[in-house]
Amino acid sequence: MVYVFLQSVRSTIIPALSVIVSLVGTLAFLYVAGFSLNLLTLFALVLVIGTVVDDAIVVVEAVQAQFDDGVRSPYLATHRAMDGIAAAIVTTSLVFMAVFIPTSFMGGTSGTFYMQFGLTMAVAVGLSAINALTTCPALCALLMTPHVDLATGEKLSFSSRFHHAFEASFNRLVLRYKSGVMWFFSRKWLIGVGVVAAIALLAVLMNHTKTGLVPDEDMGTVFVNVTTPPGSSLSQTVKAMEEVEACIKDIPQIERYSNVAGYSMMGGQAPSGGMLIIKLKNWDERPDEEDYISAVIADIYRRTANVHSAKLFAFAQPTIMGYSTGSGVELYVQDRAGGDIETLKEHTDKFIAALNQRPEIQMAYTTFDTKFPQYLVEVDAARCKRMGVSPSDVLSVMSGYIGSNYASNLNRFSKLYRVYVQADKNFRLDTDALDNMFVRTDAGDMAPIGQFVTLTKTYGPETLTRFNLYSCIQVNAMMNDGYSSGDVIRAVSEVASETLPVGYGYEYGGITREEAGSGANTVIVFAICVVFIYLILCALYESLFVPLAVMLSVPFGLLGSFALSNLCGLENNIYMQTGLIMLIGLLAKTAILITEYAATRRRQGMTLAQAAVSAAAVRLRPILMTVLTMVIGMLPLVFASGAGANGNVSLGTGVVGGMIVGTLALLFAVPALFIVFQALEERLMPKHTRE
Repeated sequence: MVYVFLQSVRSTIIPALSVIVSLVGTLAFLYVAGFSLNLLTLFALVLVIGTVVDDAIVVVEAVQAQFDDGVRSPYLATHRAMDGIAAAIVTTSLVFMAVFIPTSFMGGTSGTFYMQFGLTMAVAVGLSAINALTTCPALCALLMTPHVDLATGEKLSFSSRFHHAFEASFNRLVLRYKSGVMWFFSRKWLIGVGVVAAIALLAVLMNHTKTGLVPDEDMGTVFVNVTTPPGSSLSQTVKAMEEVEACIKDIPQIERYSNVAGYSMMGGQAPSGGMLIIKLKNWDERPDEEDYISAVIADIYRRTANVHSAKLFAFAQPTIMGYSTGSGVELYVQDRAGGDIETLKEHTDKFIAALNQRPEIQMAYTTFDTKFPQYLVEVDAARCKRMGVSPSDVLSVMSGYIGSNYASNLNRFSKLYRVYVQADKNFRLDTDALDNMFVRTDAGDMAPIGQFVTLTKTYGPETLTRFNLYSCIQVNAMMNDGYSSGDVIRAVSEVASETLPVGYGYEYGGITREEAGSGANTVIVFAICVVFIYLILCALYESLFVPLAVMLSVPFGLLGSFALSNLCGLENNIYMQTGLIMLIGLLAKTAILITEYAATRRRQGMTLAQAAVSAAAVRLRPILMTVLTMVIGMLPLVFASGAGANGNVSLGTGVVGGMIVGTLALLFAVPALFIVFQALEERLMPKHTRE
């Protein structure tokens, strides 16, 4: 892109070297800060390349403009160019850094995302500015040379011929652009209407865009939770899992799978639980939509629809390991009234049934049940007292023989093993086994514990869970295709208000809890970014009004970002939000190139219209170069595939849509807005004189 606009191989070398210098410096910072090379920092490095090229392009283009104005000395051209753009480079870099630094002070999961991305970008931009003010001018003076002039009669090289042909075409484009800018000068009200319309449409699109914290990625792994009826033995669970295996083994996307009976990710250790861990084929072998992990999960449900010996719940590996057992939404239905567990189970079942009727939810599911066969153990405290036995000792002996007790550690083969004491399974099969378990009395005799306890058959839950001290039941929900976790959260809120009575509520867990609580923080971060940009621009222009010409160009870009994301069916997640933060900085940086030049020309005595048109014409080339470079650099993210593809697509699509729409709008809006606000500044604010 640099070669197309400047027609010089030497000119392309300078931005390339600048990228290397800044990337090496950024990687050094990552090492010192202790950051790893993860998706966030890699995103930042990819975006850094476009940002670094921006600053280098501005320098190279300014030097080339001096050559086109007749300066033949590379040193003199570089000196004059830097006099005109040094302030703009410093200002744009400060604005860009001001966008990212506030995000580094956020807490929680969102703060971790923003911090690594933001600090990486801020450091890279700072290094880019230093590079543009030092290394780039030196390279320009050493490497760049003016093109051969047609008037000299010398033989033209290919680059010179291409230069003259391109300049002729580009000059015609500049003339048409100036005509368009001047057309808006006489119709400034259209710009005002456009700004208001952009803000209104942006608000509408923000409310209608799907939301989420982190997009569900195709991690290549599917978990299938298998739950047999309460009281099922381990052999029954194994038979049910074999039945499930027979149904899914022919799915073409599956590479291999394994199963575990007696343990499930959602129910824990229990003879009635099991799970299958399914590894899908490599992403290169699954290029079609029907090969995506959500389609595979739907196929698993379809193939196992006739399995009645167990309940199944299939889910993907979570994008961020450690927050949740799987993808989807995790919540806990709470009994805040202190009722019994049967009533809580009844209300939870109604709640789940209502959730499964919602179009946003593919399946809502819980492993909780109150029908597990159990024994109610009652200790005869009076008899224990007469025999000189403590009831707690009776329960301790019973717990040790039947449930096992941790006794000691064993060092063997350079490893530490835990030693548990437990009766052999043949000696704990029935209630008569209690007569063979003994407890020591105060007199030193051994007494069988069977005479102290009474066992009554009953039914109840296998495990009891508490969340925030309330009895609760865990519920997991998977979203349908075309819906996001934010849509499911809204559906849960609506269903809960309809089905849960007074005294019952719910709380989110895992990554869903982070998402539900991150909305307010995001608004605060964006507000701080806008305030920082405005304050820096006020310092630059020594004006309260002119910075508004830059700020009001940003909504157009945000509108383009949300519009393209909606057209592509994407959600507003953490990746898109980081892209939006960067977009604010990029658009402000682009607008500053126009307003800073126009303000300088105004101080030199030009009229407002002359200063604005002159700035627009001069800055058109570097703006187009930087924007096209950034957009082309984002295209691989837009069309990404494989692991992490959804995050790449969310970030890339938002940036591309915002840059295209925002740049097209600000090229015409910023000159007109500069005239309006500069006129207000001169009319309302007193002139400042420096003595």
